[in-house]
Amino acid sequence: MSKFKISLLLFVFNLGFSQNESLKTEIWEPVPEKIDAYNFNKAPSDAIVLFDGSDFSSWIGQYSNKTPEWKINKDGSMTVINGTGGIKTKKSFGSVQLHIEWKTNETTENYKPQQRSNSGIFLQQNYELQVLDSYENPTYVNGQAGSIYKQHIPLVNSSKKPGAWQSFDIVFNAPVFKNNKLVKPGYFTVFQNGVLIQNNVEIKGTTTNVGPSSYKSHGKLPLVLQDHPKIPVNFRNIWIRELQTKD
Repeated sequence: MSKFKISLLLFVFNLGFSQNESLKTEIWEPVPEKIDAYNFNKAPSDAIVLFDGSDFSSWIGQYSNKTPEWKINKDGSMTVINGTGGIKTKKSFGSVQLHIEWKTNETTENYKPQQRSNSGIFLQQNYELQVLDSYENPTYVNGQAGSIYKQHIPLVNSSKKPGAWQSFDIVFNAPVFKNNKLVKPGYFTVFQNGVLIQNNVEIKGTTTNVGPSSYKSHGKLPLVLQDHPKIPVNFRNIWIRELQTKD
């Protein structure tokens, strides 16, 4: 037999052998669910739409448990009405993917840095992602827009000018408790305006303004949008996807 034929047979044999070996590492089930994905102007087909500009049907007052007193605008956004209290979702959540858009006020003169459209997005009503006008507005960096408040500084400042719409895309892995003890901390990954600003950072505990953070055992809890005094902020296009995680 010629060297060419021998080489050809060896090639065919090795090809068949490698293909058979590769079958051992192929996984066919479970097949991922098919969803329809669009763009950030339209929620994915498996998302829960929390606010589409029409009403507050998914929300109640944070402390009053009544219909929110915030304002719904003609452009499909909501405006915080300072002094009326924050709002929270009627539904409670664990680990989630959250999309939310927000706009700071163009009025900036004669206000201190932390008064310029200050608000917060609280996952499980305990863990705050800061909302603030951080465009040319120096403040303590663990309290600027995109910070995990008083815990993690954003990797970069990707804030837009006051009056421009911005977005947060958040992956939140909820902390896990067993027998009232923490067995796995929570984690945040955050994109601001398409830019990674928090990369799987570990939550140190419940957000506090004074003193160190610590955990307190809980289950699923609502999402909260904060009412903070001074210049109000607008929100729109809020949707959320519940995530299944391996605890």
